[in-house]
Order: sequence, then C-alpha cells, then structure tokens
Amino acid sequence: MFRALLPLTALAACTPMPPVEPLAAGPARYRALGTEPFWSVTLTNGRMRYDDPAGKVIDVPAPTARPSFNGERYVSDRLTLDITHSPCGDGMSDRRYPDTVLVIADGRELKGCGMPADGEDALVGQEWRVNAIDGATPPGPRPAMLNFAEGRISGTTGCNRVIGSYSLTRDRLTLDGVATTRMACPSAAMEQEARITQILRGPLTVVRGKDGVMLTGDGGSLTLVPVRP
Repeated sequence: MFRALLPLTALAACTPMPPVEPLAAGPARYRALGTEPFWSVTLTNGRMRYDDPAGKVIDVPAPTARPSFNGERYVSDRLTLDITHSPCGDGMSDRRYPDTVLVIADGRELKGCGMPADGEDALVGQEWRVNAIDGATPPGPRPAMLNFAEGRISGTTGCNRVIGSYSLTRDRLTLDGVATTRMACPSAAMEQEARITQILRGPLTVVRGKDGVMLTGDGGSLTLVPVRP
C-alpha cells in the first residue's frame, strides 16, 4: 500500500578554456539576485537588465560571455555580471543556487546568487540519482532514484517506492498526489526518506547544473545526477 504525503502546494588556470557562445535570443536564459539591498539581473532576448526596488534600471545589449576561472563574465560599460560556478545561499531562506555572482552596476559592486532560468524539460527522459540533500551526502545505505515522464514522478527514496504527479512550467516544478509505500527501513534510510519527502512538498525551482540538476525550495534542496547505462 501507498501512504499519501502531506498536501503538496504551490532544488585549471593555465589551460586554455573553450569559447563561450554568445547569449541567444529567446526566453530568459539566466537570473541573478541579491539582498540587502535587493536587486536582480536578467539575461534574456539578447539583453542584460539590472533592476532594484529604488527604480534603477540598466538595460544594455548582452555582451558575448568571456571565460573566467570556473565561470563566465558578461562585461559592458555600465553593467557587468561575473558568474562563478560555486554554490550560493541568498541569506534569507534555505534556497540554494548553483552559482555565486558579482554584479557591477554603474561602478557599484553587489554580491549575490544566480542560476540558469529555463528548467523546462530538464528532468524528462532521464533516470536521476539523488546525489546530495541540502548539499550533503545522503545518509541512507541505498540511493534514492527519481524519474519524471509524462506528468508522473516515480522512483524510490532509498527505502520506499514513491509515485505521484507533477507539472513543470519553465523552471517551476509543482508536485501533487505524491505517495510512498509503508515498508520500515533502517534509521538512516528513514531519515533520508523524511528529508526527501519534506523537500518534495515544494514548490521547487529546477536549476540546471554542469553535471545534473538541483531542485531547490524553501524546504531544502535535492541535487540530482543522471544515471547512465
């Protein structure tokens, strides 16, 4: 038998680096944000735009990315976005991001976090292993595995089987009707299951990474890596 979860509502310096493709037109490709003060930078439709609550806006053509150590830089006269692929927290919630960013807006330096903006279809057609929970190695003796296909989620928490439904709009993942079987497992496996099911209460943001995806929300984050044959 399956038991229902709680209701789900609306995770080398000397070596020449390969060239980075310029930003393509289309949906938002990248978002960066910061707090104290609040600000955001968006790369979209061939533009790079800065906004803050005071009403300041800097909107410039998106420059070609320049490779930097473990990341990329977008540099213009008024606005620079420096992306480092290193985990980041926004300081105000449990949400984790894959990138640490530095923004220079009209000479003012601002530090924050960033992520690719378009997570649509990032999960579909691939079996995933939960590689980290809140950035740490899962405690259970068996890996948790998740599949997303045709609006259905299935897999295992490393203890019990899990099934349910989901919807994915751009980078926003919402799960519904998720349930698990009732088998008892060792304490470490039960701890792992409890954290995974708590995080799956979402909603979650899907963040593309170099080696997989991160599902991140107010309840924590799951880092997923693809299972290859």
